[in-house]
Amino acid sequence: MNVQFNFQGRHVVVFGGTTGINLGIAQAYAAAGAKVSVASRKQANVDAAGSTLGAHGFGVVADVRDDDSVTAALAACVARHGPIDVLVSGAAGNFLADVNSMSSNAFKVVVDIDLVGSFHVARRAFERLRKPGASLIFITAPQSSVPMPYQAHVCAAKAGVDQLARVLAIEWGAAGVRVNAISPGPIEGTEGMKRLAPQGDEGDKLVRDMVPLGRMGTPGDIAQLAMFLGSDAASYISGTVIACDGGAQSQLTPMITAAAHAGMMTR
Repeated sequence: MNVQFNFQGRHVVVFGGTTGINLGIAQAYAAAGAKVSVASRKQANVDAAGSTLGAHGFGVVADVRDDDSVTAALAACVARHGPIDVLVSGAAGNFLADVNSMSSNAFKVVVDIDLVGSFHVARRAFERLRKPGASLIFITAPQSSVPMPYQAHVCAAKAGVDQLARVLAIEWGAAGVRVNAISPGPIEGTEGMKRLAPQGDEGDKLVRDMVPLGRMGTPGDIAQLAMFLGSDAASYISGTVIACDGGAQSQLTPMITAAAHAGMMTR
């Protein structure tokens, strides 16, 4: 069931908003009347996403690892659509690797995208976002609190994102900016599921069986939560990390471990 939100006249910026969960969030805000700007590293993805967002969609190339690139992207978004009301920071990187086979550079790449990139987006957006009612939403992951094999880099980076959200909620509260994070569970059709989850019919069943609600989530499930957090209905919610996973987080570690031992995951 979709709850109807109205973001007419508001400007929403989504970093990483050209694919997967983040694109679903951008499309949902656009359907609710928002002016939507998306930023991503690849021009082809930016062009493709922009064409799905309607007349009020705008796309810009940005690499969240580069502070200057983020600054320029935000300036372009504001020049096109005006002050920012909601900012979603969702750029992320991931792959499967055990610690002993992971290079220092491989570990650093994920930390730079997920954690340092989140810092760049938040820090550079503040002056354009600071006003009562503004909302910053990070897209984190269960790995921030649930240890998972072959995910040390993501576990470390996303734990940092969660704490960054909590600290910013404290520091920015006086300016009226609410800061929260969404932790998605297994979401069907996403790149994350292709990379991290066991594949095939047996793999799909394994994932569904470990979700108490008995199904995988959809990008729309995450988008509904993102719109709630960006809306006035969430005006007293700040400093929270909200799982949207059908109750699955406590069971993710055994699922991934079992799938890895069964050879259902590739590294």
